[in-house]
Amino acid sequence: MHIAEGFLPPLHAAAWGAASAPFVVHGVRALTREVKANPESTLLLGASGAFTFVLSALKIPSVTGSCSHPTGTGLGAILFRPPVMAVLGTITLLFQALLLAHGGLTTLGANVFSMAIAGPWAGYGTYLLLRRTGVPLMVSVFFGAFVADLSTYCVTSVQLALAFPDPGTGFAGALAKFGGIFALTQIPLAISEGLLTVLVMRLLSQSSKADLLRLGVLRGAGAGSGSQSGAAAEVAR
Repeated sequence: MHIAEGFLPPLHAAAWGAASAPFVVHGVRALTREVKANPESTLLLGASGAFTFVLSALKIPSVTGSCSHPTGTGLGAILFRPPVMAVLGTITLLFQALLLAHGGLTTLGANVFSMAIAGPWAGYGTYLLLRRTGVPLMVSVFFGAFVADLSTYCVTSVQLALAFPDPGTGFAGALAKFGGIFALTQIPLAISEGLLTVLVMRLLSQSSKADLLRLGVLRGAGAGSGSQSGAAAEVAR
């Protein structure tokens, strides 16, 4: 992830930018609605963005022109849904490109698509499916964060393979090569990110229980003290 500045051919860079734009526009509208409807969400939104910024700034060199690192997008996707994460992720990537020389402006669209769009949607879909089948909250959070991280690198592998197909085996060979190199570093990172996200969610369940109940992450058992005991039981599962 974080494909370097100028690494993609101009046509590919423009195409990924065009593909990402509708998701980001939709995300801006979703974020605006959330803030207007629930101004108290701003602190948790900021924390979700900061979590993504810090984790995705911890880069490890990987495939030439790219790097491996946690993404941090699973937490925000679970809390606020993927459209909001598209905006937070885009802001994170823009700041990192401008301030840390991490990624780039020409590759911003490709990086946004993999980390701020594909990752959050895949992670949230996994989390939601597990929750609806009765899987405990923290197990669902772990796998949601794990899939959000790993799927980001699957999409990055596709992006690199499309831009630089193998001379002999074409797209399929390049995809296997890029995906295989990423897997060496990314699978352990994805597991670590899943565990860290569970830890953060446990802390939030204690410090921001009302917000998690409102967002539907915790399931209360009614109003007042019943809601508190229901939420505690939910976290304990």
